[in-house]
Amino acid sequence: MVFRKLPGVSASGMGLRLSQKFVFLLFLSGLVTLCFGALFFLPDSVRLKRIFLSKTEVQPVTVGSENDVREHPKRPKEQEHLRGLTPAKGETGTKSKSPNREETEAGGKAQEDLTLPRSKTESASQKATSTGTSSDTFSFKRFQRCLLKPPLGRDDGRPADPQSNERREKVKEMMKFAWDNYKGYAWGKNELRPLTKNGHIGNMFGGLRGASIIDSLDTLYIMGLMEEYNDAKEWVKTSLDLNSNGEASLFEVNIRYVGGLLSAYYLTGEEVFKNKAVELGEKLLPAFNTPTGIPRGVINLGSGTSWSWGWASAGSSILAEFGTLHLEFVHLTELSNNPIYKEKVMNIRKLLNKIEKPHGLYPNFLSPVSGNWVQHHVSIGGLGDSFYEYLIKSYLMSDKTDEDAKTMYYSAMEAIEANLVQKSPGGLTYMAEWRGGILDHKMGHLACFSGGMIGIGADDGAPEKRQHYLDLAAEITHTCHESYARSSE
Repeated sequence: MVFRKLPGVSASGMGLRLSQKFVFLLFLSGLVTLCFGALFFLPDSVRLKRIFLSKTEVQPVTVGSENDVREHPKRPKEQEHLRGLTPAKGETGTKSKSPNREETEAGGKAQEDLTLPRSKTESASQKATSTGTSSDTFSFKRFQRCLLKPPLGRDDGRPADPQSNERREKVKEMMKFAWDNYKGYAWGKNELRPLTKNGHIGNMFGGLRGASIIDSLDTLYIMGLMEEYNDAKEWVKTSLDLNSNGEASLFEVNIRYVGGLLSAYYLTGEEVFKNKAVELGEKLLPAFNTPTGIPRGVINLGSGTSWSWGWASAGSSILAEFGTLHLEFVHLTELSNNPIYKEKVMNIRKLLNKIEKPHGLYPNFLSPVSGNWVQHHVSIGGLGDSFYEYLIKSYLMSDKTDEDAKTMYYSAMEAIEANLVQKSPGGLTYMAEWRGGILDHKMGHLACFSGGMIGIGADDGAPEKRQHYLDLAAEITHTCHESYARSSE
């Protein structure tokens, strides 16, 4: 009886007018769209997934266990017969430790809450001091005695062939021209802008300066440009300040600064390069504070907070970035006598071996929260390239003892050949990109490195495929040459 007194209610007491039904259904559909849209389309929304999905569907892929973390300080160090050269044989059987307790919990916080304060990352220098002994300290002189060949080759690598020597001198001349202009117009800055003739700092290095100087140290030394090398070394000693507080690319800082300093140290034995490399490496460790141990791409070098690139799909980490840390971090462990650096990159490798790979391929985007692929986009060019390069180089750097890296590399090569290698109607071999099973018939400029990579990996492939790999390397390189030769100047 009450309903009959309300306007818009039918005599039956329960019916609604057509317009009211339409408004109600519109509201209901909007609510459903909002809920399920938030669940399935917002990037890595962990809290919503916990509400609507079962726990087994949102657990991140983890390696190791909490017991591993608790037992970590008690684990004896691996004793290697030649510290500073290669990991000992059987390295791949060494148990990789998991991240700390916060990293192993299954995404109970939103992504912005997952970054741990830098104070929770154990000081690498303190740990090395507390656990290391004098007998374990890296010795550059002992390292030099272990070398089978001089670092610069016989007669400083001067070729006997006159034409090769002429080409070598031309390359050296070009390097000196570029260096002199950088020094004249942009000394201490990260880059030289050739048209405006001024220096550029950029936003990739978190406030660090002198990227061109650090990146050129080994090249100057190898080329015998000693005056230029000494100027660069002096700048590192007096002006390289690592106490910056800016947003840096983990990948760029690692390959240019850490890699440049490590190369310079192994060539020269100058302690300043080693000390700076280890100091900077410690500042990069908080990027690994994620549930899976997969580092995020951007880190504040001062606070230690890290996050993913805004353009990266659903807050993911990039294969070519987190996959291009292994060489440097293994040597940071060698030089600091602290296992944490090697453990971080071995954890990445262990996770990659654990998760399923579509058709044996490695997609370019991986969630650091769940440990699952975010997109099935595969390329040997940008976003993927140096991951594969570091696999074969890790095997070679280990004096061919890193069987895990070897297996991953040649398995990836088989998948690449089966799914990506194509031949154009004109007979040019190229590597297409792969998007969820559909080929995108293009090869980016950055993929041209793969000719050299396949070439250096040919000797250690299956005996029946060695010549095949050399032929494939030559074909890819020829295609890249033709891309330049057929382009207008």
